[in-house]
Amino acid sequence: MYVKVRCSNLWRQISDSLKEYPGRQKVARTLVELGLSVREGNKIYCGGIELSDVKIARYLGLDRRTVRDTAQLISSDPVLKSVFERIRPAGPFLADAARFLGYSVIEIYADSHSVGIVAQAAALIAQENIAIRQAVADDPDLTPEPKLTLVVEREPSGAILQKMLKIPGVRKISAY
Repeated sequence: MYVKVRCSNLWRQISDSLKEYPGRQKVARTLVELGLSVREGNKIYCGGIELSDVKIARYLGLDRRTVRDTAQLISSDPVLKSVFERIRPAGPFLADAARFLGYSVIEIYADSHSVGIVAQAAALIAQENIAIRQAVADDPDLTPEPKLTLVVEREPSGAILQKMLKIPGVRKISAY
């Protein structure tokens, strides 16, 4: 069975379902942020690896029953179940290791409702014949100050960074 959920309302729907339980909200937010799914009843997975409620609870500073209760609630709600069964980890985040790999990182902070920021930033980087190794955009519903993180093969020029600042909706840029 498929249940349609508007992405812009996803976190609001999750939050509303758990509004009386801040610990459960914390568990659900962490599941989404880390790409952890709830499948096979009430089990929590990272990809194909089943995770222990106790270890998740310890990581979050919560009781294991809070983790278990959250998984049970998710499994019993058709909308939440349809989403959480399909969540998967996005893969390695290279930004923290970029300098050790010989790459550079550009972080673009922008209005989360602006359209075309990824396309315009990618076009500017391509003008310097620089390959993008990874692009990761934070979810504005889950992150207080969402950003687009680009891991690129080499450092872009200052001129390109100045042009990125002129993309409509971009507030600031960090490059390292």
